[in-house]
Amino acid sequence: MYLIVDSGSTKTDWFAVDKFGEVLFSTQTLGLNPQVLSSAILNERIINNYQIYSNRDEVTHLYFYGAGCGIQSTVDRILKVFKEIFTNCEFIIKEDTYAAVYSTAAPNESSIVCILGTGSNCSYFDGVEVDQRVISLGYILMDEASGNFYGKQLVRGFYFNEMPKHLSIKFEAEFKLDADTIKENLYRKENPNTYLAKFAKFLIDHKQDPYIHNIIMNGLDRFIQHQILQFENAKSIPVHFVGSIAHFLQEEIKQKMDAYGLTMGRVVKRPIDGLVDYHIESLDLK
Repeated sequence: MYLIVDSGSTKTDWFAVDKFGEVLFSTQTLGLNPQVLSSAILNERIINNYQIYSNRDEVTHLYFYGAGCGIQSTVDRILKVFKEIFTNCEFIIKEDTYAAVYSTAAPNESSIVCILGTGSNCSYFDGVEVDQRVISLGYILMDEASGNFYGKQLVRGFYFNEMPKHLSIKFEAEFKLDADTIKENLYRKENPNTYLAKFAKFLIDHKQDPYIHNIIMNGLDRFIQHQILQFENAKSIPVHFVGSIAHFLQEEIKQKMDAYGLTMGRVVKRPIDGLVDYHIESLDLK
């Protein structure tokens, strides 16, 4: 049995495929980001899923694409967790940007692939190899135009009294915004990036409001300037997008792309489907 896994900070999609390329089951767990979660929590989130745990001895290959797997120390941490659960298995662990590339980019065609979900990232694909020009330093320093980035802007705007009154009333009615709750979630609980990203729903629901629209466009400006335009040929190849924020802000992204002379490519909300197809076709599972 082959397990093909795409993991963000919020959720993880699992597909089990047999040697003939037939899907045996699909399931979902909470996110498995080894940068922000302990080994104990990573283990717990996997073994608490009945389908995964009950089939653990049948798994011979696990292909894992995960947020937070851009450096060796985090790869080693999650690999150790996997080895304790899947004892008859070989492992391939790569950063989630590879899942984005494999699910959107055409083979042998150069393109830029961006992730805009709970976090954000950007890579260049030359048709064969993936080049990530900017190494991600995580949700505190980077992740521009992501869910957690926009959530941070909303909370800051609320507390600095920059948010217009008609919005702040709605924002306060929808979320618990007292300082103790916010600081507890940011500094004491796991997944502070996921906590911040939950506020992005408000941004999407009110994206037509001028104040919110300005926040969205400023975030996209920063992402394009700091990430996409790092690549010298960015204006001559398509730029694909993956993730929930990309899906819900397609119109705004298209406006910014046109303004910078960039070519909008595919937008994929959930990369796992294309990722499964990629493995079935390119790894000869059939």
